[in-house]
Amino acid sequence: MNMLQTLRALGPIDLRSVWRDKMLSWMIFLPILGAIILRVGLPPLAARLRAQYAFDLESWYPLFLSYFFVVMTPAIFGIMIGFLLLDEKDDQTLKALQITPLSLRNYLAYRIAIPVVLTIAMMFILFPLSALDDISIPATFLTAIAAAPIAPALALFMAALAQNKVQGFALMKLTGVVLIMPIFAFIGDGRWEVIFMLIPTYWPMKSYLLLSDGQITAAWPYLIAAVVYPAIIIWLFGKRFNRIMVE
Repeated sequence: MNMLQTLRALGPIDLRSVWRDKMLSWMIFLPILGAIILRVGLPPLAARLRAQYAFDLESWYPLFLSYFFVVMTPAIFGIMIGFLLLDEKDDQTLKALQITPLSLRNYLAYRIAIPVVLTIAMMFILFPLSALDDISIPATFLTAIAAAPIAPALALFMAALAQNKVQGFALMKLTGVVLIMPIFAFIGDGRWEVIFMLIPTYWPMKSYLLLSDGQITAAWPYLIAAVVYPAIIIWLFGKRFNRIMVE
């Protein structure tokens, strides 16, 4: 099976699975809901803080967006795919796939591609919807490319390490804490940034902050790292997942 055939075969099944799952069915709308809340809530709050305390909240908008859009959006799609993989592992669906024309390699390629495409598409919705950053279309595209690999990396991390959905929930909570930590790298004078470089979400956040500031040339090393670092994680946990499935 090629990718298009895989999409035709598994796409409708995934849609039904997501729709039937009470948690997954609303998770897909969280980024859009977050963008609306930020659009409605942040400007009045910024005006009030400026008037009462002379505090410029608008200068912090890129940092808010770097977390809510650049980190949380791929994380949400990664968690969704991770739970779908765990469901299929629990139901022995993946073992049944081994006797079909669909190879495990094509199946994983499909699972990696879906959250990447969703993340990239969502970036072009969230930034205009929030109206909090006039980032250009090329910069939005580069930001999306930097953020997207986080989704399949998180999905395979969950699927390869968790034995079931209960363990998946525990991993989700743990990774949620870790993924937010790089935001502290950009508060203050930045002297602690090097510590947070070990966390994959640092690189897309840094890429976006530079792109938002118009520093496209300076952003390129971070963009490359934002793609390469998760790609290594995808490769490592993809191999582990593949090994588990063939045992």
